[in-house]
Amino acid sequence: MPMQPGRDELPIGSVGPAADLEACAIPLVREPVNEAEAPGLAQVFKALGDPVRLRLVSLIGAHEGGEVCVCELTEAFRLSQPTISHHLKILREAGIIGSQRRGTWVYYRLEPAALERMGALLSAPPRPLTVR
Repeated sequence: MPMQPGRDELPIGSVGPAADLEACAIPLVREPVNEAEAPGLAQVFKALGDPVRLRLVSLIGAHEGGEVCVCELTEAFRLSQPTISHHLKILREAGIIGSQRRGTWVYYRLEPAALERMGALLSAPPRPLTVR
C-alpha cells in the first residue's frame, strides 16, 4: 500500500500528548473540528479504517499486560511479517500505538491518550432534562 505524498508532514503529534486531550474533549456535535486539528484526526480514523489495523489495535489492547510482542501479532494473521510491520507503522505514525525494542523483538502497546481523545470526540453530549 503506497504512502501518499506529504503524509509524513501531517501534524500527528497532537494526537498523543495528554495536554491535547482537553483541547479535543468537545464532541463533534457541540463544536466543529478546527482546520488545524482535522488532518491529524483524519489520519487516526483512516488508520483505524483498515480491517487488519483494527484487529491489530484490538489484539494489542486485549493482550494480558497491555503490550504484545510483534512475533505474537504476526501469528494471528495470514500475512507476511513485512505487511504486519507496515500496518503497525501506520498505527504508530497515527499515534494510536507505541513501541519499545527489547533485544531483537519490538513490543507494542496502545496509547491511552489517543484512545481517550477519539472517544471524547465521538461521545454524544448529555441530553438536557425535559420536564413534562
